[in-house]
Amino acid sequence: MAAADKVDPIHQFHINKIIPIEFGGYDLSFTNSSLFMVATVVVASLFLYLATSGRHLIPSRWQSSAEMTYEFVGSMLKDSAGSQGMRFFPLVFSLFMFILTANLLGLFPYFFTITSHIIVTFALAIMVIGIVVFYGLAKHGLGFFKLFVPSGVPMVLLPLVVAIEAVSFLSRPVSLSVRLFANMLAGHITLKVFAGFVVSLSALGAVGVAGAILPLIMAVALTALELLVAALQAYVFAILTCMYLNDALHPGH
Repeated sequence: MAAADKVDPIHQFHINKIIPIEFGGYDLSFTNSSLFMVATVVVASLFLYLATSGRHLIPSRWQSSAEMTYEFVGSMLKDSAGSQGMRFFPLVFSLFMFILTANLLGLFPYFFTITSHIIVTFALAIMVIGIVVFYGLAKHGLGFFKLFVPSGVPMVLLPLVVAIEAVSFLSRPVSLSVRLFANMLAGHITLKVFAGFVVSLSALGAVGVAGAILPLIMAVALTALELLVAALQAYVFAILTCMYLNDALHPGH
């Protein structure tokens, strides 16, 4: 069974209970997913704290990387939502660091990738859309619904356009969550398959070891690609969040 688990590309996504907790008929167990969510927050927080604790006049590499990340997210938010959007900087920066750290931690062997589960990414997406709707209604009232009524549309086409805009808005949490989930899931499965080829072929002796060279090269290349995807998906989630927040700040097209 243990040998089968090593080459099973789906086994890495299984949720395992670490501390079973039952309350009122609900399963509130502390799982490996919970553990790596906590680890993600701790690692991201420690990185930012330790990198900026010195505040040297000539920044170290760690301090420079933390400051560059801060400025990168700040400029992205300001470009997408304007200066008013900077009030949401803590939200966007926290999301970016959480997703980036979670994606990078998932690249380590035997670690768990929390962003490969749709329930995690959907929860993040629903939180973003919920904040957009709540803030938009709180600031603009019914004027927030101008978001669904583009200017300059002929009256005869207005019902159709409004329906399309409404469906597009309601699909945002789905597309936002599925994009991140699917990329991380597919990448990890593909990487696990090629790594499994290397292990299986290596067990066949000298001929197998020679045959395992190509899958090994592919596994290394996929690891580099996954590193790029981990950062890219954090950026995509953050930039789309900025664009959606812009709709809450400026609902009129």
